Amino acid sequence: MPRVSTDQLAARRQHILDGARRCFAAYGYEGATVRRLEQSTGLSRGAIFHYFRDKDALFLALAEQDARRMADVVAEQGLVQVMRDLLDTARKDGDGSGDESSWLGTRLEVSRRLRTDPEFRGRWQQHSAELTAATRERLDRLAATGALRDDVPAAVLAQYLELVLEGLVSHLAMGLPADALDGVLDVVEQSVRRR
Repeated sequence: MPRVSTDQLAARRQHILDGARRCFAAYGYEGATVRRLEQSTGLSRGAIFHYFRDKDALFLALAEQDARRMADVVAEQGLVQVMRDLLDTARKDGDGSGDESSWLGTRLEVSRRLRTDPEFRGRWQQHSAELTAATRERLDRLAATGALRDDVPAAVLAQYLELVLEGLVSHLAMGLPADALDGVLDVVEQSVRRR
């Protein structure tokens, strides 16, 4: 029997994650049944769960992947850019399900599960620290260049930005109008910069 290369294993794992992202975005965590995951990935339950212990492990892997990608965007462009990306996704298709590289569908489910699933909340806390650290590092770099306001500690500004992110996710989850949110994000960005 031919051996499967590490690259092929990684590609199959990513294929499963991409299909799961579409499924979770379209149906939510609870509605993403094994049958729907099979349809979305084009693979059998055995193939899916060969790579992931169960649906919860699959969702957590997807959420972790998104957190890392978001942390990369934060490091380069800031947390407000992550918010702009989420907003753009919401405008494109309303729920984030049409773009498998988007974070909105996963982020909406993460927020819901954080409120309703204490076990998930405990596991997620160790992964959310990555986004917090990236935000703090970005703010520290801005402070070092003199671009960050200096009358508020960077730790407070980081929490402020994280609260705005959660508020944006909640706003989008409720299906509220997103028309004026670009201006709101402009105000948020200006509020952390030195005047």
